[in-house]
Amino acid sequence: MLNPKQCVLYSGGAAGTEQFFGALAEGWGIEEVNYSFDGHQIERQRGVRVLTNEELALKDVSLTYVSKLMNREYTRAPLFRKVLQSICWQISSGSQIIVVGSIQPDNTVKGGTGWGAEFAKICNKPLLVFDQDRNDWFSWIEDTWKQVENPVIDQRHFTATGTRFLEDNGRDAIQGIFARSFNR
Repeated sequence: MLNPKQCVLYSGGAAGTEQFFGALAEGWGIEEVNYSFDGHQIERQRGVRVLTNEELALKDVSLTYVSKLMNREYTRAPLFRKVLQSICWQISSGSQIIVVGSIQPDNTVKGGTGWGAEFAKICNKPLLVFDQDRNDWFSWIEDTWKQVENPVIDQRHFTATGTRFLEDNGRDAIQGIFARSFNR
């Protein structure tokens, strides 16, 4: 088991999954880094790290590439590009990536959250997804989703992101992974 006082949660501080992960992290005494940028609305104020335009540009990504990879069209609005860039900072910072959302038939995760999961795959980082629709945990292993029983946070630096529409089973899953991962 990890000592929570030696851990860091990287996230974006957004409503829903990120907000819930952050509140639990604070309760467990885990350090929190929430990447943001000017004009970005977030719910968590603890550990906010405002990225400069120069820092965001370091994680720039082609919207054409992302749209093709995710099998969907994304807006070309500057704010959305910054969101994708800040997600890249989150994923790059963590050694284990945890996502709450919904796995689609094409193996991507629904919504903007999906970019975080895809970028974790590209970076070859351990990736856990709690699929709220299936009410189960999955890990990306050897290019396929595999069901996982009772997963744990096993890296001191971990990233959590996910849907803004966190459901009760998602909250229970997050509380469960914290309880299994940390001792007091």
